[in-house]
Amino acid sequence: MSTSEPIRELSDLVDQKSLRKSVAAGAIGVLVHWFDWAVYAYLAGTIASVFFPEESATAGLLATFAVFAVSFLVRPIGAIIFGRLGDRLGRKQTLSIVILAMALSTLVLGLLPGYSTIGILAPILLIATRIVQGLAAGGEFGSAAAFLGEFSPAKRRGFGVSWLEFGSLLGFLLASFAVFLLNLAFDQQQIADWAWRVPFLITVPLGFIGLYIRRKIEDTPEFQQLQELETVSHAPVKEVFQRNFKEFIQTCGMETFMNVTFYVVLVYLLTYQEVTVGIDAGNAALLSTLASALGLIVVPLAGIASDRVGRKPVLLTAAVALTVLSVPLFMLMNDPAPWATFVSTLGLALILAIVLGTHAVTVVELFPTRTRQTGLSIAYALTAALFAGTAPYLLTWLIDTTGDQLVPGYFLVGVGLVGVVTVLSLPETRGIPLLKAQDLETATVTIPDIRTSGTASTSSTPSTSSIPGNSGTPGTSSTRIEGDQS
Repeated sequence: MSTSEPIRELSDLVDQKSLRKSVAAGAIGVLVHWFDWAVYAYLAGTIASVFFPEESATAGLLATFAVFAVSFLVRPIGAIIFGRLGDRLGRKQTLSIVILAMALSTLVLGLLPGYSTIGILAPILLIATRIVQGLAAGGEFGSAAAFLGEFSPAKRRGFGVSWLEFGSLLGFLLASFAVFLLNLAFDQQQIADWAWRVPFLITVPLGFIGLYIRRKIEDTPEFQQLQELETVSHAPVKEVFQRNFKEFIQTCGMETFMNVTFYVVLVYLLTYQEVTVGIDAGNAALLSTLASALGLIVVPLAGIASDRVGRKPVLLTAAVALTVLSVPLFMLMNDPAPWATFVSTLGLALILAIVLGTHAVTVVELFPTRTRQTGLSIAYALTAALFAGTAPYLLTWLIDTTGDQLVPGYFLVGVGLVGVVTVLSLPETRGIPLLKAQDLETATVTIPDIRTSGTASTSSTPSTSSIPGNSGTPGTSSTRIEGDQS
């Protein structure tokens, strides 16, 4: 590349209309994924009877959850595939591929004949649809988080990226509402015969709307700058482990903190309250719904707070709260007083919401643009597969083995300590440039400093002279490094 031009500021590239469209594009795929995921979980018993009818009820349910687990196991593979594609081809491309894969696999699931119609092909094809869904899910978080982080103005990046988890919570809520309406409108025989397909099929138009939105957006300013400077990484997976391993480990710690808390509070707690505490199933479901609703309010507020006081104070508050309050909250949950379960559930939900509103923007800011999507995707998917997906099973076994109903509280104390250690190891990243020195090492172009070119500097995308690790005379910055060796 032989031309010289200023590194453009984000605010010069993105107007408010485009920013709103970008937020919608980033959040809608997460909403579709978690809606599909939650509906599958809520209808697990029905799906078991459709696809595994020759088994006993318990064996069929276990088989259904085993298929469910398969989608977790393949997530790291999807993370490697889509993370690499996103860092090589752009965020827009992977966002479109991922949501298309989710929409098509959900459509196939909604139309798939049962065991009574096609025999053994039914569970095989069910597994295939969940594998595709799992691969796509492995790429969704990293794609959407990198996209939202790189499109959001530096001073409001926490708020912008928080909409990612707003979408996940909204997906949970809509799924529970859809299943509620399903049970209201049809009897159990109708649901087992055909109506269970309805929630999956209504997801498909939403997925294609998301695809349309994502196809109409531009790629992020930071990635476009890498393309203009010809510094896009040729081997981002290798580069993550060779040059950004510290950031990768920190992200694994952060996503373990978030993922395990998420699955315990929003997934496992429903079963725990029914089976262990003895709460009526309807009341437990209502508490889960209230927990998600509280999250919809708190998540954006946590993002705003992180923009004002920093990422570390907000996350450290949540990590300390989880460490100190988990056992008391589970003790309260087992109290027979009518208000006790309500207060304890919302207390755990509040802590989770603070983490959800801040974790994604923090890890987005750790990585250089060259490897951001790859690092985020692999760390998120790996921790979800290893720790989060197994947490409900592990807790159920531990309670059965020890007879101690406070086991989930002790478990979350450990998770909180992981959060404390991880947060203390992090630099404060609030508002830092997302285009870093590592992104420009292979550039062979002299880039005038935007601050002396007459262009306002009001956003997160820096000139190279303002990037940590770069040096040069005021007004210009020149980097001349050997070719890309990654």
